Formats: sequence, structure tokens, C-alpha cells
Amino acid sequence: MNESRGVSRRGALGLAALGLAAPRLARAQGRYPDRPIRFIVPWPPGSSLDALFRSMFDVVRRDLGQQVVLENRPGARGLLGAQALLNARPDGYTIAQHHLSILRQPFLTKQQSWDPVNDFTYILQVSGFLFGVVVRSDSPYRTWRDLTAAAKAKPGMLTFSTSGVATSNHIAMEDILAREGVEMTHVPFRGAQEGVTALLGRQIDCVADAQAWRPNVEAGEFRLLCVWTKDRLPAFPDAPTLRELGHDMVVTSPYGVTGPKGMDPAVVETLHQSFRKGLFDENTQAVMRRWEMPLEYLGPQDYLRFARERVSYEQEMVAKLKLSID
Repeated sequence: MNESRGVSRRGALGLAALGLAAPRLARAQGRYPDRPIRFIVPWPPGSSLDALFRSMFDVVRRDLGQQVVLENRPGARGLLGAQALLNARPDGYTIAQHHLSILRQPFLTKQQSWDPVNDFTYILQVSGFLFGVVVRSDSPYRTWRDLTAAAKAKPGMLTFSTSGVATSNHIAMEDILAREGVEMTHVPFRGAQEGVTALLGRQIDCVADAQAWRPNVEAGEFRLLCVWTKDRLPAFPDAPTLRELGHDMVVTSPYGVTGPKGMDPAVVETLHQSFRKGLFDENTQAVMRRWEMPLEYLGPQDYLRFARERVSYEQEMVAKLKLSID
């Protein structure tokens, strides 16, 4: 009888200790983040993507009480952020912009890279790129049909730039040209802005990339021949969509935020909720309207599901276009 009461007392003391520890555990877990968060963008600074995330960070800083330090790491076809995550601790203090080239990479080389689904923690999908094809305003190609007719007459002689080999816009442009039955020469750069500079310098014939070209189109230096969105853009109503040109294609290459694999679900949800507030903040929405960026928000589970489904498509397109970086 006494032994039974002793066990009960010990059990009660254990429960009491747990009860006292629980608030301490909650407080310890609630301290995240207690230092600045590093956010890697694998593209050069100054893009619409930069503007979007910097606006979101203003809200995240206020919401979490910590700085979000943006680190631009251009090069390697936008893969340097993913590479950094492979070596980062899954503590929520290193996260990065995630995009479709990361899902595509394992199928482009025989070298081992990563598992595009299981080697990352998916936090939220945010937006997508606004792609289009531009030429100089003094170019003889006034329409998309002018450009493809010239390319057909001079196979491989005309050039187009993208932000890298096997990027989403490169694959889409090759697909479009194949549908048109024409051949052009691809000139890859580290980012869309480098292509803009090359076009200004008459080093290439056109740019097929995200909208680093927008200020030049607005200034009358470039002419927008087509856009890859679902509908025409209010800012450029004369530029037809791919669908209007006879191709059932919409290309936005959705992107979002990921961290290293194995992140604490509570930290993931903290980041998700804070970045979601940033995304839907009126200032951020104004940036998206200014740049006509598509809203493609997904939460952690839906973003992970999207990645799983998209991987098979990326593998199929790499095989279809016979792409390789080896």
C-alpha cells in the first residue's frame, strides 16, 4: 500500500515537473527567430523578384522582430541558393528562393546533385516570372512573325538570350521555336539584365527572358513582340500572347521559398505565416501590380505537392529536348 502511494507521489511530482517545464519549452521554441535570417536569391540584384521579396521582408521584419538579410548569388543557372541549402543547418536561419531549374537539375547531368523534393523543406510558393521576347526598337522585326520568318530564312543565324542553359525560359523558347519550325542560336547569361545589356549593345538579336526588359520597353528602346502570360498585359496591350500566336502555352515558372531538409514544422509554419503576410500586404501587392507579376500562392503542403507533380514534367521536357549540361 505504501509502495503504491509512493509511486503515485512520484508520478504526481513527474507530472508537476512536466507542467513546470512546458512553459519553459514553449518559451524556448517561441524564441525563433532570435537572430537575423539569411535569404538567398540566386539572381543578380535589381530585378522584379528582388523588389517583390524586399517588400515582403519589410513585413516579415516587423512580424518576427528580426532582420531578413538578402544575399544575391548569381551564376550557375540560378542553382547557388539550392547548393547553399544542402550545406545549411535546418534551423530556419538560412532559406532561399526556389524555382523550377532546381527541380530540373538532376535530369540534366550524370553527376549526383540532389533529390528535388526530399532534399528541401517547402515553405510557400509566391509568384512567377513574367516572360516575353523583345528586340531593339530599331530592329527590322516589328512583330513575332517578322522574327520567325527571318529565322526560317536564316537557320541558326539569329540569336536570343536567356538567363542560362536549361532555365525555364530557355526550355520554353526552344519549345516555341520547335513548334514554329525555326532555329535560332541560344546565348546564355547569368541573369536577364545581362541579356538586356547585350541587346542594347547590339550583341544579340532578341531577349527571351523575365521582365528586366520592361524599363527599356517603357522608354521606347525595346519592342515587345510577345508575352508568355495567359492574357495580354494591361501595360503592353499590343503584345500578343503565345496562345494568340497559335501555341497553347502559358509560361510563368512559379517560384517560392524553401529551406534545408528536416526543418522543424513549427518553424516552417512561423515562416509561412509571416511571409504570407508579407505577400498579401498592400505594398507588396502594389509591387506585383506594378510589374504585373502573377499571384501563385501555395502553402507548405500544396507547394510540396506541386513540386512532386512538376518533377515528372521537367524530366519529360529534358528528355524531349535532349538537354544536357555534361
